[in-house]
Amino acid sequence: MASKQVIFPDGHTLPAIGQGTWYMGERSSDIQAETRALQYGLDLGLSLIDTAEMYADGGAERVVGRAIHGRREEVFLVSKVYPQNAGGAKAQAACENSLRRLQTDYLDLYLLHWRGGIPLSDTIAAMETLRQAGKIKRWGVSNLDVADMEELWSLPGGDACMTDQVLYHLASRGIEYDLLPWCQERGMPVMAYCPLAQAGKLRNGLMDNQAVQRIAGELALTPAQVLLAWVIRRPGVIAIPKAGSRAHVKENARALEVVLSAAHLDELDRAFPAPQRKTHLDIV
Repeated sequence: MASKQVIFPDGHTLPAIGQGTWYMGERSSDIQAETRALQYGLDLGLSLIDTAEMYADGGAERVVGRAIHGRREEVFLVSKVYPQNAGGAKAQAACENSLRRLQTDYLDLYLLHWRGGIPLSDTIAAMETLRQAGKIKRWGVSNLDVADMEELWSLPGGDACMTDQVLYHLASRGIEYDLLPWCQERGMPVMAYCPLAQAGKLRNGLMDNQAVQRIAGELALTPAQVLLAWVIRRPGVIAIPKAGSRAHVKENARALEVVLSAAHLDELDRAFPAPQRKTHLDIV
């Protein structure tokens, strides 16, 4: 499958669409289907799986652990630490607990889930301790805006940060004004969570938008594929949609091959204009 790829600062290359796991592991009746969906994604080359200790209070990590059993070498595994656990002994314990649930002995990428009261310098120190111990290969952050990133970057070791995972979709474009260019200037990929928006009115409004529907019809795509192709249209952006079924995983993977024309992008810009000023970072 020909696919768009993203390169991390250390040279590691990944497909520009991964697999999210938010809301997985919440119902025991869904675990088998969720496990199979993640495994099917690996079959299709969607090697990045993103999870967090927060998701279903560790339940999502357990689902991922089931899905990657016997296939660890195929996976670029990402998890996230609560801000209250992001320093000192708590960070060590949180990472060990995630590893146990994931049934692995290392993470490819470990993220600060959002900024809390623990100083960023303490988080950097904890991440580097974990990296040197072989528990994680890389670390990064999530839900940090430009001012936070600049502060992080100014601290000793802060420039080892590999990514910032933030909310980004066609109806939430605030990062394009400053955060996305800041990361791109430093060769740091941005991971886009909720690239199709969350369930509810906003998601429905995106899927049902006239421009999105028209382009999908013209290209024989689904609206979701158009929206995913839009998110990864720029270099250095990885979309991590959740897909709890094989059908949705296949739909997501197909979006890697989609290239939207300049006319299509202009039409989507008119429907959802790019930001003209600084806005607060959207967080879900």
